[in-house]
Amino acid sequence: MEVTFYGVRGSCPCPSEANRRYGGNTACVALTIEGRPPIVFDLGTGLRAFGETQPLDGSFKGTALVTHIHWDHIQGLPFFPAADRQGARFDIYGPEQEEATLTELINGLMRPPYFPVTYGELRGDIQFHEVLKDELHIGDATVIVRPVPHIGPTVGYRVDWDGKIVTYISDHQAPLGMESIADSVIELVQGADVLIHDAQYTDAEFEQKSHWGHCTVEYAVHVAREGHVKKLVLFHHDPSHGDDCMDLILQDAQRMAEPSGIEVVAAFEGLKLDL
Repeated sequence: MEVTFYGVRGSCPCPSEANRRYGGNTACVALTIEGRPPIVFDLGTGLRAFGETQPLDGSFKGTALVTHIHWDHIQGLPFFPAADRQGARFDIYGPEQEEATLTELINGLMRPPYFPVTYGELRGDIQFHEVLKDELHIGDATVIVRPVPHIGPTVGYRVDWDGKIVTYISDHQAPLGMESIADSVIELVQGADVLIHDAQYTDAEFEQKSHWGHCTVEYAVHVAREGHVKKLVLFHHDPSHGDDCMDLILQDAQRMAEPSGIEVVAAFEGLKLDL
């Protein structure tokens, strides 16, 4: 299995010279095994680059696991031509919403005057499935879905595929005490080969934005340590964190994780993990 990162930012796209090495597209990560339909975490603007690797002849089949429907996690859907072809099939899972179904909400966003093409005009078979606390079987992969603390309905995913476990928690509201971890999160991360986790804020930034739905790098390391994971991938980088800043953040995280023997890397566009 390959884990490939196409979008690593949170909040908004921010490509610039200052973050040329890490990238500026929003959340999108693909799990692929040769000969099998891909599984994609989130539909941020990185989805467009993932689409460039997929067939455009209507043969595309795939699944998306969406953590929540904030803009930075769904902006890429209108720019994914592989699903806009007769014969294509795209199953999109996301958390239940109080206001309406996922289909209704996407219809409300993807239409004039916000966008010139409506969701209904896409030619592929795109199906939305609502989840919250579920166990799914997608092909020969087992997927556990659990709620994750954030602002609005949000979930995380644990994918067990060919004996390897990848956990994806893109947005995670840390508690003010920075010690407790929700039982649902521990269930997702326990013993994972790879944990892709929100690491948007430094300690100083969290002091000002503790209620914005995210966590610190230190808290991401804490979650990885308590879950006994093998590799932690820092993710959902703040738009203000340029390459030099990210280098320092990574060094601090590696120092904090070293006593536990956890390998820490910072996600960048184009990063491939071979499991």
